[in-house]
Amino acid sequence: MFNPAYRPVTYTIGVGGSGQYPAGTGTGTGTGMGMGGGAGTGTGTGAGTYQQPPQVPSGSPMTPSGTVMPVQIPTYEQSYIENILRLNLGKIGTFYMTYENNSEWNAKIFKGVLEAAGRDHIIISNPSTGQRTLLLMVNLDYATFDQPLNYQYPGTPGQLPAMRRG
Repeated sequence: MFNPAYRPVTYTIGVGGSGQYPAGTGTGTGTGMGMGGGAGTGTGTGAGTYQQPPQVPSGSPMTPSGTVMPVQIPTYEQSYIENILRLNLGKIGTFYMTYENNSEWNAKIFKGVLEAAGRDHIIISNPSTGQRTLLLMVNLDYATFDQPLNYQYPGTPGQLPAMRRG
């Protein structure tokens, strides 16, 4: 039911840039009805501050006591094609593409300077004309380069030794 002793409280957030609610003191009295029909009254005073809980990385395991277990996050990129291509920007490559259900040309070969590579695209340019071509990664079969490729295997420091051609 309606409790006439209830008064809403307003808090000011961000006072002084500390991220805490301002400290306050106060007194109060109240009456209440408990579950099962019990009733009670009380008085009290209080003061305190509110502190933000610590930030926790997503996916970190937590113990039953609430302690967050730190997790080692890998500091290397995974070996995806776009990452390998990004390590070799500026090199001339030949890109073999397949376009299904295309009656004019099912497969096409593009050659040019690798300018950019993203998760789903490659941008190459023709050095003689300056024309740029955007290729979709979904159509890429494979790529060849006439120069040695820069490549670092994930999780290993430095470059792997170059393989000998015999």
